[in-house]
Amino acid sequence: MAQTMTTRVTSYTLNTGMKAPALGFGTFQKPNAQEATVSMALQKVQVGKEIQRSGISQKDIFLYTKLWCNDYHPDDVESVLDNSLRDLDTIYINLLMIHYPCTFKQAMEKLTGTGKVSGIGVSNFSKGEIETLLKESSTVIDQIEVDPYLQHKSFAEWLQAKVIHGVQFSPLGNMNDFYRQTGWSKDIVQMRRVMGQLILKDIGHKYGKSPVQVVLVWGINHRRSVIPKSVVDWQIEKSLAADLELQAEDMAQVATLDAKACFNDPSLDYKWQLYRDLQGG
Repeated sequence: MAQTMTTRVTSYTLNTGMKAPALGFGTFQKPNAQEATVSMALQKVQVGKEIQRSGISQKDIFLYTKLWCNDYHPDDVESVLDNSLRDLDTIYINLLMIHYPCTFKQAMEKLTGTGKVSGIGVSNFSKGEIETLLKESSTVIDQIEVDPYLQHKSFAEWLQAKVIHGVQFSPLGNMNDFYRQTGWSKDIVQMRRVMGQLILKDIGHKYGKSPVQVVLVWGINHRRSVIPKSVVDWQIEKSLAADLELQAEDMAQVATLDAKACFNDPSLDYKWQLYRDLQGG
């Protein structure tokens, strides 16, 4: 079914001059996926086919992918990118990212001269890890878990001061059942679901919008991009209709929900302490 985007066209200019959309969609965690690596490959093929089927020029699409956690050896980076380009049926992507801060990214930066990728970004990097990175390298964005329960206020301000664009994954917080299934955040995951918060419902009622739309716009109003999941039709519809701008008093109310609750923390599984200097880490 064709989807019509009713939200304002909003984009941000990155420190490379590229423009990134304020609203995007994540394709990881498709329904009934049994094996993460197989699922990711299938998703790339599906995304590539949908881009071809849409008839939309790729210059009008911001397309990016990540190096997964077993693809970090410098000698593997370009071949992994080539595999992604093949699966996506394209000759270039806008951004290539490291999924977790477990290695350096100099091998990735060399790829920007090949025409295969326009920029390099990071994901799940804390302030200290980015500071280390900036001593010898650079980054376009930091993609990190942010939602009303985990707002990273001081870190967000620091990223903006460094002209590093913030991207929110899991912007709907513990609405994602994945966090209940993994056990990563078992101590806090049973908190009231973000969308059940009366504050968000009241703000939504004020504008004739849903709590989902309020949360997405809250992120955009903070000059971040937000990437909710694309696996549920109703979520896509609500995301595309998030066409409002919250007033200062609305933003202040959402700020009171910050519980420093991090749901996406696989530190024990990866034997690497993530988010060590961040609120909620």
